[in-house]
Amino acid sequence: MSQILKNKQKIVTASGVEYKVEDFLGSGGQGEVYKVSSGGKDWALKWYYAHTATESQCKALETLVSKGSPTEKFLWPLTLITDPKIPGFGYIMPLRPRNYKNIVDLMKRRIEPSFYTLATAGYYLADSYYHLHSEGLSYRDISFGNVFFNPQNGDVLICDNDNVTVDKTERSAIYGTPRFMAPEIVRGEATPSSDTDRFSLAVLLFYMFFISHPLEGKKESAIHALDAPAMKKLYGDDPLFIFDPNDSTNAPDPNFHQNALIFWDIYPNFFKDHFIKGFTKGIKDPENGRVRESEWRADLLRLRDSIVFCQKCGCENFYDPDKIKESGGVSPKCWHCKTEITLPMRIKMGNLIVMLNYNTKLYPYHLDPISYDLSKPIAEINQHPTNPQIWGLRNLSDRSWQVTKPDGSTTEVPSGKNVSLGNGIKINFGKLEGEVRG
Repeated sequence: MSQILKNKQKIVTASGVEYKVEDFLGSGGQGEVYKVSSGGKDWALKWYYAHTATESQCKALETLVSKGSPTEKFLWPLTLITDPKIPGFGYIMPLRPRNYKNIVDLMKRRIEPSFYTLATAGYYLADSYYHLHSEGLSYRDISFGNVFFNPQNGDVLICDNDNVTVDKTERSAIYGTPRFMAPEIVRGEATPSSDTDRFSLAVLLFYMFFISHPLEGKKESAIHALDAPAMKKLYGDDPLFIFDPNDSTNAPDPNFHQNALIFWDIYPNFFKDHFIKGFTKGIKDPENGRVRESEWRADLLRLRDSIVFCQKCGCENFYDPDKIKESGGVSPKCWHCKTEITLPMRIKMGNLIVMLNYNTKLYPYHLDPISYDLSKPIAEINQHPTNPQIWGLRNLSDRSWQVTKPDGSTTEVPSGKNVSLGNGIKINFGKLEGEVRG
């Protein structure tokens, strides 16, 4: 198929701004995306096919451009552009860096991000959709194809934002992607909204953490031809969570769904409880039963704070007080090598418990959980320069800490200095006091 635009072609807008086409990046159902340059900077340009370059799409883009991006995580339409020599129209958006990968790369094991990175990416996704919905908008098509993340640090970028519309509008040209659409959309009973976005977000997170679909268990593996009627039944008429605590008829099939079985046992109960709620009560009660973005944000950060490392194989595991309590206080075993894990020291800060690993950092959100500020660490773990058996917490904030030792004595730890860690040490960070436990 011939491209709408050609490499090296120049597009001159009505205001005289010139863009030069540098490379063809890909195509979709609505148009084609190109890398373009202007004023010494690179951008992405989406140009619509003739049949999708409608007046309503143009007006929708104008609204999105004037409204602006909810956060920097969205590759948001910045400028609507036309050229009298080229039919239709397009829009300019930020260019996605090549090191950002999509969830398909994760599913096919082309990348192996850490659990910490996945939890960070999940947090940024939940936070991004939280801000989008807070502005009265719905995304309508949360799926594999429009989410990218940096497998090194978990940063995310969300594309295809030209279909974002005002929440709960009656009409919609986009209803979602198969396997991600909420059951009520599959049944034809609803149009996309923030409620259906939350179902799609839960599906996406389940794919990320369990490398499986939440509704594809024994019922799916028993289907010989997954045609339209079969998909409507599985995802719309009779959806059943594969880990439904009250109905095991759609449990994972060991012959086909090993990822789900393996990963489900790895994660802590507080995290899995969200999926149980979202895919049981949330299927029947879209408005009240689905996990809200604020809930995902809090527990995805809690998931990061729960990570512990196996001393033998180095694999990430999770500290789960509930599982330890259920086992009668027995230390957990590594999911990978089955070695008993020696838990590191941890610090309790309000309702939060943070495992103090060799690479742990504390952020402003640890002191004020509703702030969700991950911009700059306020503390980090380090080792004593001459005695590696002694671990300390370095003050990276701009204020001094007040430290109380188990014997009741106190000391001040200025910015840039360390406090040696030990069981019973209490650190007053200013807004909150944390207690170290061993």
